[in-house]
Amino acid sequence: MLKQEVLSQYIMSSWRRSQFAARELSMLLVILLLLLVGQSLQAAEELLTGEGLLKQCASKYPGEDQRSRFTVLLRDSKGNVKKSEYLRIWKDFKGRDGVADKMILFTIFPPEAKGASFMRVGYVPAVNKSVDQWIYLPVLKKIRRVSIRNPSDSFLNSNLTYADVGERALEMDTHKYLGVRDIKGKQFHIVESTPKEANPQYGKRVFWFTQGEDWSQCVNVRIDYYDPEGKALKEQFIKWQQVDEAWVWDRVLVRNVRTKTASMFQISGVAINTGLEDGLFSERTLIKGPAVVPELPVKKKEEKPVVK
Repeated sequence: MLKQEVLSQYIMSSWRRSQFAARELSMLLVILLLLLVGQSLQAAEELLTGEGLLKQCASKYPGEDQRSRFTVLLRDSKGNVKKSEYLRIWKDFKGRDGVADKMILFTIFPPEAKGASFMRVGYVPAVNKSVDQWIYLPVLKKIRRVSIRNPSDSFLNSNLTYADVGERALEMDTHKYLGVRDIKGKQFHIVESTPKEANPQYGKRVFWFTQGEDWSQCVNVRIDYYDPEGKALKEQFIKWQQVDEAWVWDRVLVRNVRTKTASMFQISGVAINTGLEDGLFSERTLIKGPAVVPELPVKKKEEKPVVK
């Protein structure tokens, strides 16, 4: 009888200990879950700010270098369209010697301009230097340096300026998150960026971001530009393409709401991280043309195992 009582007490004691351990484990899991939720909420709050969205969504990885076909369509106020087509090579110089990136365009259309080439060198904001550019005209057999006196000058005679296609430091503007706008069931996160300098090119720019499947897929799909008086000036619509891990423009439409002119940029046949050498971006390449650009290495096809 005594043995049965001892056994019963032992069983009850073990059960109480197991119940206590289960309650402790449940409490630990609840605390861990609350911490994870809190961290997620904090991360979301940090992201959903003007500066947070620009850091995450406006600066996408473009690859170390790119090769592509670049088409520019310019429409005047009367509806006439002028087309130019280029072979394009580009490389990220990552701020070495103050250089942000370099790009060369080889003209392939129109036929009368074939052989002409153009090189642009962009600089990081800290250098406070306008872009350098050179143009080679085969008719003259000379390379001319084209000076850019004002960043507001037109890029390739389009509705974009050199400042628009260049890099602008986040700290040069004040960024305000305006919230979410729903259009036809699609949500856009809106950020207003106001320049801090005394005589800015724009009074403000308004960025539209889409989230995608998650925040790693967010991109900037629209920019509205306003003059220093706060009046609408132009609209830029951006469609992106993802090439491997890089994000590249697919099509970009820019409309000037005052002059009723428009510019369309199309980038196709994109190859990234192709191993372009720094020295390729030179005056010699402008003269020699795309023939001096190394051919893309042929990817080896994976051999399927033979089933015996």
